Amino acid sequence: MKSKTREGQSPAARVTGQSPPPQAAEIRDRWWWVEHSVWTERMLSRLEQSEPTTVWFWLWDKVLAEANLQAAFWAVWRNGGAPGVDGQTVEQFDARAEPELARLREELRTRRYRRQAARRVWIPKPGTTEKRPLGIPTVSSYCT
Repeated sequence: MKSKTREGQSPAARVTGQSPPPQAAEIRDRWWWVEHSVWTERMLSRLEQSEPTTVWFWLWDKVLAEANLQAAFWAVWRNGGAPGVDGQTVEQFDARAEPELARLREELRTRRYRRQAARRVWIPKPGTTEKRPLGIPTVSSYCT
């Protein structure tokens, strides 16, 4: 067993002036809001080590990740919203979720995906007789 100083650091850490790397559980706790099936331990560790001004350009692989598309669909399914301009309900999409998500992933991968227009509905404003516009996207648009 390694000896510890009074501050809880190992002698090597005290000599080099470096603090020990954070444990995976500590990193996961700080990044609780990310989709854990997409962001791996290695990615989160790299994110922890990077400078605050670091810009992450390559997020497209996260969008195309099968688990991420599935998680997005589950979020739409839990919301239980109304159908968009294509008339497809969440239940209809769910009945064919696997091929629909595969088609969506392929369209995204090959850059053929085109988002459909949102269906416009007018909903009442609370406390007045006025109405405000609400755009309802299609289920597949919502998953991207």
